[in-house]
Amino acid sequence: YTLYTSTISARVLMPGSQALLLTPSAVRRLLKHVLTHSRYPARDRVIVALSFRAGLRAAEIAGMRWRMVLDPYGKVADRLTVEDAIAKRRGGRIVPMHRELRAALIALRAELDHPPERDAPIVTSERGGPMRAGSIVNLFAGWYAALGFEGCSSHSGRRTFVTTAARNLAKAGGSLRDVQLLAGHRQLATTERYIQGDTHAQRRLIALL
Repeated sequence: YTLYTSTISARVLMPGSQALLLTPSAVRRLLKHVLTHSRYPARDRVIVALSFRAGLRAAEIAGMRWRMVLDPYGKVADRLTVEDAIAKRRGGRIVPMHRELRAALIALRAELDHPPERDAPIVTSERGGPMRAGSIVNLFAGWYAALGFEGCSSHSGRRTFVTTAARNLAKAGGSLRDVQLLAGHRQLATTERYIQGDTHAQRRLIALL
């Protein structure tokens, strides 16, 4: 294993193409960069939130429609629905709405000239149509390059989401099965592969034995 040390975090970079996790301070730097340098800050704030606060893949972010985040009264709901049609291997799921994601969606909606149709894409391109997954991937690549975050990709948000959720299970009184459902994985083993170990936590665990 190669020890990866930077302003992002100190993590063990696993062999292969596993995207690196971001610490909370690095996520804040990413959001600050997006809000101050993007041509479409409200849209891009939603993209970052869908990745880090809902654990969505690039293709799922691109496929999200307003109906998936609105309640029957047209307000931003307290949960989002990832429909089978846009999920990998039809792994649709319902994810509770994080407060930061909800605020980002409300702000984006407020920028529109009129309330969006329920079937309209949430994340749109410069021409107004839905963005492609590849464009989402390229956006993250550009942001990380500008910040000097080497080893990160559009999947970093999803891995950060899954790992953070797993580490907070004891506080929430949940189980790894809950993380699996939030991630939309068919197999628990897949969820386990997403979770980044924490050597400091491991030392504390051993000390408590």
